[in-house]
Amino acid sequence: MKSESRFLTWFSHLSLLIFAAVCVIPFILLISASFTDQNALVAYGYSFIPKLFSTAAYEYLYYRGADILRAYGVTVFITVVGTAAGLTISGLLAYPLARSEMPARNTIMFLVFFTVLFNGGLVPTYLIYTQLFGIKNTIWALIIPGLLTNGFYILLIRTFFQNSIPKELIESAHLDGAGEYRTFWSVVIPLSAPVLATVGLFTAIAYWNDWQNGMVYITKPEYYSIQNLLNRIMQDIQFIRSNMSSNATGVMQQMPTDSVKMAMAVIGALPILAAYPFFQKYFIKGIMIGAVKG
Repeated sequence: MKSESRFLTWFSHLSLLIFAAVCVIPFILLISASFTDQNALVAYGYSFIPKLFSTAAYEYLYYRGADILRAYGVTVFITVVGTAAGLTISGLLAYPLARSEMPARNTIMFLVFFTVLFNGGLVPTYLIYTQLFGIKNTIWALIIPGLLTNGFYILLIRTFFQNSIPKELIESAHLDGAGEYRTFWSVVIPLSAPVLATVGLFTAIAYWNDWQNGMVYITKPEYYSIQNLLNRIMQDIQFIRSNMSSNATGVMQQMPTDSVKMAMAVIGALPILAAYPFFQKYFIKGIMIGAVKG
């Protein structure tokens, strides 16, 4: 029995190690390709160690440094504001849904769950946000549509409130004279760090990686997020490459088209990857609570 348990432990560790390697190896290859000379990349393909080291891709992006910094600022703003607003809205809706005495609780739960399965589609959504709310070419077009909250997050937070916050604790707060808002902010929220960190991480990643809202609602360059700007740079490179004649010389021939794409992927993903370890503990705990007690 002891040997069987040891075998299962080693097997689990080995499986997780292989899975981790499968996740990490592509990113290592991505970084290596971004530091590889364009001609070497075309001739020898991708490798974990650059055949010919070059920083030409990052030097090319350096000339767009002001645009990239501005896009980073836009992305950081929408990620912070959108995540904070999304957590607040989701929590305020999930808390009463976790209380059995709330009127029309089942009806509201059905409406929330319905939004998980169905949506109105792009055209009606576009018309509502542009013609009714008038948020086209504003910073709110990158915050409100589609990412601010969703039914899955509300259900996840509701499940945590319902199963992990003792009813006796809420009743005790009420006996001490606390109202619902005071109970929510002073009792429930401090005990909900795991699920809030989990939902917050999901929301932040969605905002950081979002490009669709910018493509649909934004045409002014000053509102481009980092993903939208990198996508525009990639389109410019592809346009130049497709229209480059065989007699092109100098800078045009030396443009690091493939390695620039890798460098853009690194620039877009690295900040959010660097932030993940700070949320990992709460992320794992929150996922386990949602899975086991859901």
